[in-house]
Amino acid sequence: MRPILVPLAILAAALAGCTREPNPPPPATGAATSHSVAANRAVAESLPLADLQDFEDARRGFIATDSPLAIAGPDGHAAWDLGPYAFVQGEAPPTVNPSLWRQAKLDGFNGLFQVVPGIYQVRGYDLSNLTLIEGRTGWIVVDPLTVAETAAAAMALARRHLGDRPVTAVIFTHSHVDHFGGVDGVLPPGPASVPIVAPAGFMAAATSENVLAGVAMGRRALYMYGAALPRSATGHVDTGLGKGVPYGTIGLREPTVIVDRTPQELELDGVRFVFQNAPNSEAPAALTFYLPDHKAWGSADLVPHGLHNLYTLRGTRVRDAVAWSGHIQRAIDLFGDVEVMFGGHQWPVWGNERVLGHLRAQRDAYRYIHDQTLRLANRGETPREIAEQLELPSTLRTRFGTRDYYGTVRHNAKAVYQAYFGWYDANPANLDPLPPTEAAVRYVAAMGGAERVLALARTAHEAGDDRWAATLLDHLVFADPSHTGARALLATVYEQLGYRAESGPWRDVYLTGALELRGGIQGTAVDPRRAVGVLRNTPVERFLDSMTVRLDGPAADGKRFRFNFVFQDLGETHILELENAVLHHRRGESEPDADATVRLTRDLLLRLGLGEAGLRELVMSDELEVQGSRLKLLSFLSLLDKPDGRFAIVTP
Repeated sequence: MRPILVPLAILAAALAGCTREPNPPPPATGAATSHSVAANRAVAESLPLADLQDFEDARRGFIATDSPLAIAGPDGHAAWDLGPYAFVQGEAPPTVNPSLWRQAKLDGFNGLFQVVPGIYQVRGYDLSNLTLIEGRTGWIVVDPLTVAETAAAAMALARRHLGDRPVTAVIFTHSHVDHFGGVDGVLPPGPASVPIVAPAGFMAAATSENVLAGVAMGRRALYMYGAALPRSATGHVDTGLGKGVPYGTIGLREPTVIVDRTPQELELDGVRFVFQNAPNSEAPAALTFYLPDHKAWGSADLVPHGLHNLYTLRGTRVRDAVAWSGHIQRAIDLFGDVEVMFGGHQWPVWGNERVLGHLRAQRDAYRYIHDQTLRLANRGETPREIAEQLELPSTLRTRFGTRDYYGTVRHNAKAVYQAYFGWYDANPANLDPLPPTEAAVRYVAAMGGAERVLALARTAHEAGDDRWAATLLDHLVFADPSHTGARALLATVYEQLGYRAESGPWRDVYLTGALELRGGIQGTAVDPRRAVGVLRNTPVERFLDSMTVRLDGPAADGKRFRFNFVFQDLGETHILELENAVLHHRRGESEPDADATVRLTRDLLLRLGLGEAGLRELVMSDELEVQGSRLKLLSFLSLLDKPDGRFAIVTP
């Protein structure tokens, strides 16, 4: 399997000890049906594909790149390699939505670029961009990519062509790992000797996002990012934000300067900044900044080239569409004389009118989805009904900057509904429905049995009605996962849906579903060993939080335990208490009546999280100092699940 890391799903996976499995050779894939060809042709005819402005912008200011662009990573894996994407050229093949193909070509431009004199970007060396701002004595680095290996390669490229200047400041624009994880490739080891700027709440968000649900998110991310798919015209072509997610070593440094208000002025290495605090937009902790002497706005991930996610398919909390739209308006109000916009992904936009036009379109896309979802909900429409009919207005639909390349109108509308109303659509039939497998068995029986359902699905597929075919076949596969005919046809159907998808993640989800129906479970998209730098900065409380959601409640019913965990190197004591099948923890003084007192170090906890040491074995060794009942401690530890991040998705 192609190794991949995704935003902080690694944390809980580290605690749970998830593993990656090798990917078997992918089975042969099919050609596009006439219906997929027609659907893709209709997309091409609806868009101004002859408009080459974005291609001019993506090339503008090019200085140099590495050729071939292949960056070595740990364990013999490549951290980053654009070679497999060489097929993305020329006209769109029948198996790729032509709009997504266009985006994939644009995301393929790579190298060192000048934005304006004094501002440079390295693009295409990672999912995200590394930005360099020329200071009085050195470089101010904005968003040092996802992993140390790609960040170091990007800095090496810049220094070869711009001069070997030191890094004099670092800015983390937000709390997603692709914008801070490569910091160890930019700064030397040890405490930072330069300012590190980040938004308020950065450390809490960076070390806690996904920590409780990271095992499930890591598995789902395999689908969202197409980690197991070949890079080909019948496989993964682009994420919609960039080519893919790199594999390598993730780090984190504690910020020294916090942006907590708007506007907030600051000078870094002689360069004037005006910061905007933008929480609860694309990330829980986020900022943008303006360089008044350059009339340049660093937009972070607020306004990429395409619609972003109010909800990501790997699973996150719903993002606030109104707050997001409001932050864009605030940027317009504050930085209205802007002449160039550059972001954390993709290419810049030049010219005041074009920049403000892009901002207004993005602002209104999120607000339109929000407002119209609620308008329809207040008429009694349910999430699927809203998603089926909602589309952006004509003034936004044909703008490439608001197309469904990453997020989509359909799933963002469902996210808005979820934010206000939750999972229940008010229909009593959906209050307590049967679980999928039981419902599937009854549906198949009611429709006349497996062969009848298969025939109906084949007829639907041949007519191009693949969404209905997928519904029928999903029931059949869940009723009888050993039915090879159903699995094969469902894989074909998912393939065609993937070929038509404009969204990179939607395509990857469908094609990964097809791959797993044919070749079995492909593993999970996590590798905790690469996240040591983040884990070292994760508070003890977050590790203990992960234990609470691993507790087997039924097995713990009726049991009571209390333990002191003393971290000798931190001078911290945490009390763990099990009662009513719920695990509580708090920081405080040791409880004298605890069942046991465990003395350990943070480093040992980290090793446990990485799977380099087994806690049950350690309990019986001298590496842990245990005062009290080792038997009760072992009994407690036996109640903790070790979740398998390779659970089934397209089968029961």
